[in-house]
Amino acid sequence: MALKEHGIEKFGRLIDQNIAQGHYLSASIEKEPCLELAAPTQINIVSFRYRAGGRSGAELKALNTEIMLRLQEEGIAALSDTTVRGEHCLRVAINNHRTRYEDLDLLVRETVRLGSEIVRDGIA
Repeated sequence: MALKEHGIEKFGRLIDQNIAQGHYLSASIEKEPCLELAAPTQINIVSFRYRAGGRSGAELKALNTEIMLRLQEEGIAALSDTTVRGEHCLRVAINNHRTRYEDLDLLVRETVRLGSEIVRDGIA
């Protein structure tokens, strides 16, 4: 019904917008030394992780899971997690036409903040 109401061109523009936002988020992640992309961004899905020196495997999984849960609980972002090439990572799928670039900037800032707090406090 929505496709009939708004037309295929508008839906195409919104999909293109979400793909551009995925590339923007990837570029923002690459600028942060404590974040790393888990895979190149091809569409609107971005997979990344918070890195903490000297941590790997289960420790990084616990750290990134805690970041994900806090982002969700604080209402900052509704992201999920996944495994890419055997490595646990956070997964952002940008599908909402209301997503703004400022939302993506907030996600990056808060991921960095939460990651550093969790590492500092020795929680994960």
